[in-house]
Amino acid sequence: MDQTEFQVPQTLEDLIKQLHEIFSSDKINVEEVQTLMESYTSNPADWRKFAKFDKYRYTRNLVDKGNGKFNLMILCWGEGHGSSIHDHSDSHCFLKLLQGQLKETQFDFPDSNRKNRELSKKWEKNFHENQCTYINDSIGLHRVENVSHTETAVSLHLYSPPFDSCHCYDERTGYKNKVKMTFWSRFGERTPLETSESKENN
Repeated sequence: MDQTEFQVPQTLEDLIKQLHEIFSSDKINVEEVQTLMESYTSNPADWRKFAKFDKYRYTRNLVDKGNGKFNLMILCWGEGHGSSIHDHSDSHCFLKLLQGQLKETQFDFPDSNRKNRELSKKWEKNFHENQCTYINDSIGLHRVENVSHTETAVSLHLYSPPFDSCHCYDERTGYKNKVKMTFWSRFGERTPLETSESKENN
């Protein structure tokens, strides 16, 4: 599928259909996926049923399983909610803002020869509605935060291939630990509480 061939998706459903077409190939063009996701203009009527908020932490809400090639999910960020610093388990990670704004801070992986050192910050950037960003483990680690104390944020994430655990890093020491990730809801339905309890939900 040529990068110029896709139709601008009018709805989230259109976007999902085109993502399935792109990911039917074994070779993925990162720019093509990012351009397609950016071309979708966020419409809350499309995604509201998937957007589930929690008072205490941000939530991961599964939207589509992508025929096993990718997971598409909506993350809901209350005021001041943020992720830990984390990697992406050798997967592609696309993030598109659907509502509000988020700050992404990227870090270098810790140097294995220099133990107990603070992580090196590469840059930080604010993303606004309909903007899209991309990261994988060759780029580094990141933390995502809703720094607003008055507005919530909603983001659309695509991970390919899907993964259910990653490493979280301590900014001061570079120490990492493996965490299992869970979904607050699947396809608009709340997951059982015992499976949604987790140390982390990046």
